[in-house]
Amino acid sequence: MKNGLVWFKNDLRLHDNEALCQAIAHSETLVLCYCIELDLFKKLNLGFRKTGINRYKFLEQSLKDLQKNLELIDGHLIICYGKAEEEILRLVTEFDIDAVYAEQEYASEELNLLDRVQEKCSEVLFNFYWGKTLYHIDDIPFEIDKIPLTSKAYRIPTSKNSKPRETFKIPSGIKSHPKAKSTLIPAFSYFGFSPKEYESATPFVKGGEQEALERLNYYTFETELLTSYRWTRNKSQGMDYSSKFSPYLALGCISPREIYKIVREYEATVKRNQSTWWMIFELVWRDYFTFKAMRFGNQIFKTEGFKNRDHDFLNDKNLFLRWREGTTGIPFIDAHMRQLNQTGFMSNRGRVNCSSYFVHDLKIDWTWGAAYFENKLIDYDVSSNWLNWHVQAYEIWYTNPIHQSNKYKAQEFIKKWVPELKNLSDIQVLTPWLVDELHYPKPHHLFLKWNRSINTILKIQG
Repeated sequence: MKNGLVWFKNDLRLHDNEALCQAIAHSETLVLCYCIELDLFKKLNLGFRKTGINRYKFLEQSLKDLQKNLELIDGHLIICYGKAEEEILRLVTEFDIDAVYAEQEYASEELNLLDRVQEKCSEVLFNFYWGKTLYHIDDIPFEIDKIPLTSKAYRIPTSKNSKPRETFKIPSGIKSHPKAKSTLIPAFSYFGFSPKEYESATPFVKGGEQEALERLNYYTFETELLTSYRWTRNKSQGMDYSSKFSPYLALGCISPREIYKIVREYEATVKRNQSTWWMIFELVWRDYFTFKAMRFGNQIFKTEGFKNRDHDFLNDKNLFLRWREGTTGIPFIDAHMRQLNQTGFMSNRGRVNCSSYFVHDLKIDWTWGAAYFENKLIDYDVSSNWLNWHVQAYEIWYTNPIHQSNKYKAQEFIKKWVPELKNLSDIQVLTPWLVDELHYPKPHHLFLKWNRSINTILKIQG
């Protein structure tokens, strides 16, 4: 009898899951597992964990949903914790596994983990399948070491010469190993979180494949919000200004090819415009960062970046702490940082401004900020996070947070997340340092380059 093991990682779904479909096709019985790595929650020298409570809770929700969906087709998900190389070996031995099926990885930590698992289980056949990107890695018109340095140079040839592959259907059934039974998710305390931390964690969206597919339908056919995506995506307040697909893409609760398929159906039956083009553009951009990260490897985690750039960071730890806590005295920055701390999510506009302020105004090593976002973001993706920070540090123009707060009419958003300012006027809430006797910190410095924006706001007041 041929026994297969499906090792779920960042592919927590039944739809469009090639590893799962291949395992079903080539095994007589199956064992299904997910391993929660303890190292994900280790304390960094910067003073916080590698992975925080909101990311843990979003993962927990996604695993529960995956387990429920697998049970509906007679599958049983075993959730392990500790070190994957030891847990996979234990399952291979206990269930007499002949072959392991899993999604292929590309970043160094994950690749090193795969190497350790394969070394421990040297008698087992490992089968890895590419499933992280819209375009399959074998279908793009570039070798990885020749991935272009600009997204346009990648996007245009790829769009002309490649086509996303068809999605895999949800399996109708699984023949589980007779001794395999689903197991409970370990308690949060096992990973070092306190009851207070766990109970106060409120991920911005709920995790899981079912939630992901419902969100996709809601944003497209149910509300037709997709039609206005191009013009609303830079807002910060509410659920409907952008797709919110990114947390589900990060854990593989939804596949980029499924989003692409639905957007194309939407274009054919509802509306095709700049917004639908832009949604697909964002998926292609996500691909580009993945392949670019593969080209440059661990250089994307270095302060000097993959171009060995010079830098003049001052690394004031007190300013770093104020930025993390959302007490910089700049309302647009503080509101976004407090939202991130509470919910694990931040808008695209917030990320651009918070990183620009961090690097160019506070002059703190951008890798510190990237590590903090890794701790917090429920949509954390290694290549998107680290390369976006790298771009902000070395390859993009400065973003003025005073100008941006006025341009994007952020008053309501600021008042929600910085309640100390809720009674101020719409002018005062953008420039609170001009208001006396406020229980809100003053900025550590008011830069001359902000003066024009401040004067514009004050002129509105008249």
